[in-house]
Amino acid sequence: MMEQNAVVVFSGGQDSTTCLVWALQNFKHVEAITFQYGQRHELEIECAREIASKLSVPHHVLNLDLLNQLAPSALTRSDIAVQAGTDGALPSTFVDGRNHIFLSFAAIFAKQIGASHIVTGVCQTDFSGYPDCRDVFVKSLNVTLNLAMDYEFVIDTPLMWLDKKMTWALADELGCFELVRNETLTCYNGVMGDGCGECPACELRNRGLQAYLAEIGTSA
Repeated sequence: MMEQNAVVVFSGGQDSTTCLVWALQNFKHVEAITFQYGQRHELEIECAREIASKLSVPHHVLNLDLLNQLAPSALTRSDIAVQAGTDGALPSTFVDGRNHIFLSFAAIFAKQIGASHIVTGVCQTDFSGYPDCRDVFVKSLNVTLNLAMDYEFVIDTPLMWLDKKMTWALADELGCFELVRNETLTCYNGVMGDGCGECPACELRNRGLQAYLAEIGTSA
């Protein structure tokens, strides 16, 4: 893979930052693409910019505000509370079609720069039930994109079968543990690093972190 180019779908969060560092160690040339879709926290985009700059990765921000108009959620509207899904319902943070749209636009961009790999941090192991994080969706879209543009894309999902403890372990193995822990934004309430500690994203992140620290015998 080192002779090929890749585009990373990059939010500046734990998962996508880990994937960005993974891509840098696996591909000849890497560029990052971040989507502005009316998310509640502009800090997310600023985090992405700063991390990409620190890693010397070309970074592009695309405006997809239309997604906010079509699919309002707690990630885009301050008047919608962040709530976990109950009785089989999806969490209020689910944005219909987000990963479908993001990966499709990333593919269009990738073709223009001669990149055949698209890297995304979606995960089916530790996730909130989002249907567009499932492996079957990614594989299906991969085929569709290849047919739609007559181009041999590969969608890479390094985290697909990792739980959050394993994702922290991968970050450590890649040499970016401190970067991921201190300079990323995963929190639904817009708090960098370890976050607010209360929202579902922080609970999942911190549970995995504590499990990994316990495994290697290090305290928080």
